[in-house]
Amino acid sequence: MPTAPQTTDALYEALQENDRRPYGRTRTLTAEELVDAAEQFAQPVPLIHALLELQEAYTYGSEPRKSPVVFARLISLFDEQPDVFDERLRHLLFWRFKWVAGALRALPEVPLSSLHQWLTEMRDRYVKADLGLQPYYGQAYQLAAHLGQDTDLAYELWAGRTRTPFSDCEACETCERARHHLAAGDDERALRAWEPVLAGKESCQEEPARSISYALLPLVRTGRTERARALHLAGYRGCRRNPSMSGEVGRHLEFCALTGNEARGLELLAENRSLFEEVDSPLDLLDFLTGVEVLLQRVEVLGHGELPAAGYAGRTWTVAGLRAEVRRRAEDLATRFDARNGTTAHTDRRRIRLDRAPLLDALELTLRTRGLDEVAPAAPVAAPAAPATALVPESLTELILHARALDEQGHPDEAACWKRLRTLVTARSYTHPQDPTVGPLAQLRADLLTDEANRAGQNDEYADAAALYEEAAGLYEDAGAPGHAALARAGALLAEAETPGQDDDGTEAKTSALTATHATMVSLHEQTPDLAPYQEARLLRMRATALALRLQTSRSPEHVEPVFAEINLLQAFASRHGLAPQISGARLLRATTHALSGALLAAVTEADALLDQLKTHGPAWHLPRTLGLRGRLQLGLHDAQAAHADLTEGLRLAADWPAEAVDTTRLHGDLAEACMHLDRPDEALRHLTRSAELSLRHGNRIDAFCTYSNAAQLSLDLGRVEDCIALLDSLLAEPDVASGELDDRLAAQLRLTRARALHAGEDLKAATVEFVALAAESAGWDDDPASHAMIAGETAVLLGESGEFDRAREAADQALAAHARAPRYEPLGNCLRELALLQSRRQGAEGLAAALAYLADAGRIADEARAAGYEAHGRSLDTALAYEYGRVNAHAGTYEDALAALEKALALLGEPGAEDANRAGEWAECVRLASAVEGIYLERPAPALTRLEAAISRLISLGHTEDTEPLTSLAARLRDEE
Repeated sequence: MPTAPQTTDALYEALQENDRRPYGRTRTLTAEELVDAAEQFAQPVPLIHALLELQEAYTYGSEPRKSPVVFARLISLFDEQPDVFDERLRHLLFWRFKWVAGALRALPEVPLSSLHQWLTEMRDRYVKADLGLQPYYGQAYQLAAHLGQDTDLAYELWAGRTRTPFSDCEACETCERARHHLAAGDDERALRAWEPVLAGKESCQEEPARSISYALLPLVRTGRTERARALHLAGYRGCRRNPSMSGEVGRHLEFCALTGNEARGLELLAENRSLFEEVDSPLDLLDFLTGVEVLLQRVEVLGHGELPAAGYAGRTWTVAGLRAEVRRRAEDLATRFDARNGTTAHTDRRRIRLDRAPLLDALELTLRTRGLDEVAPAAPVAAPAAPATALVPESLTELILHARALDEQGHPDEAACWKRLRTLVTARSYTHPQDPTVGPLAQLRADLLTDEANRAGQNDEYADAAALYEEAAGLYEDAGAPGHAALARAGALLAEAETPGQDDDGTEAKTSALTATHATMVSLHEQTPDLAPYQEARLLRMRATALALRLQTSRSPEHVEPVFAEINLLQAFASRHGLAPQISGARLLRATTHALSGALLAAVTEADALLDQLKTHGPAWHLPRTLGLRGRLQLGLHDAQAAHADLTEGLRLAADWPAEAVDTTRLHGDLAEACMHLDRPDEALRHLTRSAELSLRHGNRIDAFCTYSNAAQLSLDLGRVEDCIALLDSLLAEPDVASGELDDRLAAQLRLTRARALHAGEDLKAATVEFVALAAESAGWDDDPASHAMIAGETAVLLGESGEFDRAREAADQALAAHARAPRYEPLGNCLRELALLQSRRQGAEGLAAALAYLADAGRIADEARAAGYEAHGRSLDTALAYEYGRVNAHAGTYEDALAALEKALALLGEPGAEDANRAGEWAECVRLASAVEGIYLERPAPALTRLEAAISRLISLGHTEDTEPLTSLAARLRDEE
């Protein structure tokens, strides 16, 4: 707080501002300062308000030790000056007796006698004030449940009484009743009691998040796994990072541990690391730590005790180390509570939670499902596990020869051999075989460098690949292997040509580079004697590849035939020598070249022939790649069903080979596209997320995050709001995203989608905070003012929805300034019209001037769009503007202006035709609103009825009967009022 309020008005304004802040240290510290400020006025009422705000901050900021102290001051003020407490303040005071009772239960250092004494005080005060005692019995029950004694009697004394205005809200009492049944072992009865809260019919500040956390395990135990999954996503978001709901966070961690989602549990633990330090309530902390321990225990049992875990600040923790520390602290807390209470209830409850067996092997909770192996830190492994199809010889000599034999064939199992050899060769104890069939160590090192270069090229790391190939070529020459050296130099040439240049437009430069690369390769081929057939075929294939890449870059028709000429050479040579992999490679290149030249049908014909050949002669590992190509060709021909079949089969066959052999990432991505064409978005979503996670595993983080961004948007479009938010929360928690290392625009896109999802999920406060932050950041994007215009416009709308119209106007002005540099006609016009409507709805005639100003801005944008020849995707900007003028004026009570605007909108829309189903609905709604303004507010029912009857007749004649119902209903109302 920059300066203390100098007047009571300023104090009340500061209190209101603080009330909008989230609970936590900032709000609490400000509340403390405001109490100090209130005391200077020597007036009881401002001080009472400040103390109430402070107690609320302590209660929901998980500081139970301080809440009773503040309340004691309030009680003293009430006893001294009861008349200054109006009805509202008196209600708040008596309501908060329950808060103090909860705070005292949460502190094991408070004697049990003091808890009973406070309940007696509460009862006496309620009786004296002639208030019903149901709230008192509610607190008596909660104490009994806390102690684990006489709960059934206490429950009956509370639950059987009639509620009073001072009873806990319906949602909170529902939770207590359900927890009582849960403690008795009756899951079904508990869930029946919880249903109104879980269904969203009852809620409060902490509900339904609290109830959800308790209901998760009963839902799974009773087979309602999908409901549990959905509620976990929604409920966790309602309590994460919230110190006063740390126990709820702990139960979500426990849920993850018992449903095969240990990796997600560790992710959520990291997100809530601050709770280890921020929770000042011993009871909440015990609840939280027990949930943490359940998770860590499960991870350790699964053999991952050395995984890193987020724990207490100031130290790096492993799962095992943190589990030991958490167990020590939680046991101490449970012992302290039991000592205070004279029971073993808290130790027993801990034991029950820790002894629970997993309920499910795996429940897919989020769109990004990972196992513990996938979150383990990278570490060198003595002998990487080989794919099931790979047989890696034990003998070193046999291993080297086997790897080279597989390399000659291009067999995917070579990868396992090279990995094994790399581990052996880099060991300090390595001794190279003295066997002439193996060759010198330099040749083996060159083999390993070539394999590394191949993998770098597959990951588009062309500069690294070129350097590795060059180093390998030198070693091959030293080893007296000129054929291998030539292949390595050809690989370096291709990689160098693929390396991005510094040109703004590198098309011409890259085309020239590839032309030169091909010429150099031809020369290299001619100058290298005694090439083995498989080596010569590879050189021919790289020559053809260079020209194919040139065609892909230039898209010039004159570059098509040279590619086919090289492919013909390759295919003839490979056929003459019986090199099945290179015959297949030639045909793949031929099909791809047909596709690049626009001859998709010819490409499909070639792919068909190749598939027949592969099924008969092999190599079988080329089948997934060829099916993937044919699937993409079918997409190009708009045959999504055929594409889906090919891609699905390709993905099935890919499982037979090592991951490095087949681009399953792309197969999943292409399948997602096919599914979207087939209107199977849920299936598309699965393939998108799988493709993204595979990219992430292979180190292609930008590609992965781009694909995940598309998946998040699709899940939002499907209405799977919580899935979208959970996915983005997981991505935004990735270390390189959180630290700002990821591309800032891509990170901003992830945050923007999340903000839109929060808005769609009706979390207006969180959405507005994120939008405001993004608007501030995007203001500095000088190279992309269009994005800033869009973000600032959406931010303005959210601020308008929150009633912050001054800030909304500022954001709208920012959007307009950015729009002047990079027009966003339709999105910004939509935002301005929405702002006008929001202000007129909220403020009526008082907000009309501001609303009309927004519409004037929208009008200027419509004029600009018209001048630029821009066509809106929906109804025209002019029509939309006229319609909004009608609605804004109607809300402001200027009905003649409203009617004139709506009639203009109707004229611009024009009467719909038989095929105009969408426009018929818009037109009917405009007729309805114009008739309501005229018939009801301007009290001219006759012309309004004439308008309605004509519209109804028109719609029926065109077959749009579904649009007539609201018009018929309004007509009946107007006839009744005549």
